[in-house]
Amino acid sequence: MKNKITWISSALLLAVLTLFVWFYPKSDFSESERRVLAPMPEISAESIFSGDFSNAFEEYATDAFPFRDAFRAIKAYTSKFVFNLSDNNGVIVKDGHLTKLDYPMNTPMLDHASERFQFIYDTFLRDANTNIYFSIVPDKNFFLDTLKLDYSALVSYMKEKTPYMSYIDVFSLLSLDDFYRTDSHWRQECIRDIAEHIASEMGADISAEYTENVLDVPFYGVYAGQSAMNVSPDTIKYLTNDILNNVSVTNFDTGRPETSYVYNFEKANGRDPYELFLSGNNALLVVENPAAKEKRELVIFRDSYASSLAPLLVPAYSKITLVDIRYIQSAMIGSFVDFQNSDVLFLYSSSLLNSSLAMK
Repeated sequence: MKNKITWISSALLLAVLTLFVWFYPKSDFSESERRVLAPMPEISAESIFSGDFSNAFEEYATDAFPFRDAFRAIKAYTSKFVFNLSDNNGVIVKDGHLTKLDYPMNTPMLDHASERFQFIYDTFLRDANTNIYFSIVPDKNFFLDTLKLDYSALVSYMKEKTPYMSYIDVFSLLSLDDFYRTDSHWRQECIRDIAEHIASEMGADISAEYTENVLDVPFYGVYAGQSAMNVSPDTIKYLTNDILNNVSVTNFDTGRPETSYVYNFEKANGRDPYELFLSGNNALLVVENPAAKEKRELVIFRDSYASSLAPLLVPAYSKITLVDIRYIQSAMIGSFVDFQNSDVLFLYSSSLLNSSLAMK
């Protein structure tokens, strides 16, 4: 009798959960994890017999599980406080910061990045009378006592692979407090010295006064959702002055020019408030400064760290072009960018270099 009750209870629970998975209201995007959730797979004889349907449905069922965020939080706290595990989903809490472990150094990924850079150099820069610079931004693990990359080896390896670039070191100027607690990115109000150092190494003067503003939106960074833990939000601050107020920003993501912004407040109120800075990740963005003292141009090959840094370089340049080869094929760049007599800066985080497959 006891076994029968157990069996019936288990069957009812399974049936209820199955009905929830099928009929519970679902979203196609996880706000907490900032990722697209797996869709319900299409049913066909071919997909069923090949096993593709069962594999896709398993992924869908995991993403569509009812009260998923609540169960993720339970798992996170159980892992930390019951099993004393250091991480959840690869995210750890250390010295008041959330960070994601990035280890070990992935040489094939560094090779892929350097091959993309070499292609760009050979195709567009070698004969363009350019001054070429390279700088690497460390992830937060550099400042923490965690399992982490050998940053010296990573920098040395990339410098060896890119002898045509002048390397600009920023590691020594950064500290943990220059980064958001819940996110991977650096804080714009804390990196003016970084911008000044990079500009100085490129022979540019970006001295300017700024007003510090506070974004009235709580910032739960990417690690907040991935950790599934209850954490207090960060505050985003952004810097303005008359120069930045009068620049023009053009986005070429669609191949056609569209007006954009140094600070996009619509994006700031969206899924990722860090997209306040230059509207987030874009394939190609041009910032033009009519107040520049001389006609001087800069091209930045970049990831998302440049979004908050590039505005601070504006005072020295009449035109700054930002190129993200995760979203545009390297071979197409010449159709949009004139490199003649420009400064060129390759600015990349150690995290992206160590996982560079998205570079095209």
